[in-house]
Amino acid sequence: MPRPSRCRRICREPEYESFIPSGIAGKDAVFLTVDEYEVIRLVDFEKKTHQQCAGQMDISRTTVTEIYESARFKIADCIVNGKTLRIAGGNYRLCEGTADRCCGTDCRRAAAGTGMTTVTEKGENEMRVAVTYENGTVFQHFGHTEQFKIYDIEDGKIVKTQMIDTMGSGHGALAGLLGEGQVDTLICGGIGGGAQMALADAGIRLYGGVAGDADEAVAALLAGTLDFNPDVHCNHHGQEHSCGEHHCGEDKHGCAGNH
Repeated sequence: MPRPSRCRRICREPEYESFIPSGIAGKDAVFLTVDEYEVIRLVDFEKKTHQQCAGQMDISRTTVTEIYESARFKIADCIVNGKTLRIAGGNYRLCEGTADRCCGTDCRRAAAGTGMTTVTEKGENEMRVAVTYENGTVFQHFGHTEQFKIYDIEDGKIVKTQMIDTMGSGHGALAGLLGEGQVDTLICGGIGGGAQMALADAGIRLYGGVAGDADEAVAALLAGTLDFNPDVHCNHHGQEHSCGEHHCGEDKHGCAGNH
């Protein structure tokens, strides 16, 4: 039986999730994993050696070399053949941000403390619903949500709510956070394919494409009347992108044309 691959430690998730050649967005996509992105960031951008990169990511130098070669080929394939580059997935964990387990002195998670807020234990017979949250409404981009509102449901009624902060963590870490928080169901606006896969792997049911008041959305879910989009997706195009049926008004994640 082959040995399971070691989970790769990364300091931060990418600010941009896709790069699209000008005029040929319909070309096949190449998927760069987040740990491949991190190796490229450390070796090519921060000019670290493979050995330094290995120490920071808590893996072997040989593994770094294998990841680096795979990532460079994918990037070359996109440049030469005009394919879309998407960054998502991979076998990784975010740096813990603690003094004894931090990836480096420039780690922004260390500067922010221990990172994401934890949630209380869920009752044995309770259902737990999370909503991407901002000012009482369903926040419209899963990967950028700064807060989740958590609703504990028992016998069809809300018995407890709590707020958790994400501390700026991105898509992959958010799915892990919800899984660790024993969340059964997520209500959100737009959400990308990689995050949807991560939620599915964690056994979390998704109701995407939802807008409006967060409390009312949960009430509608319990009543069986929630208006959601089962085919929700999040497309990013330059200065503006649309998430499902909703315009997010973000100016990052994804590059098109002259970026």
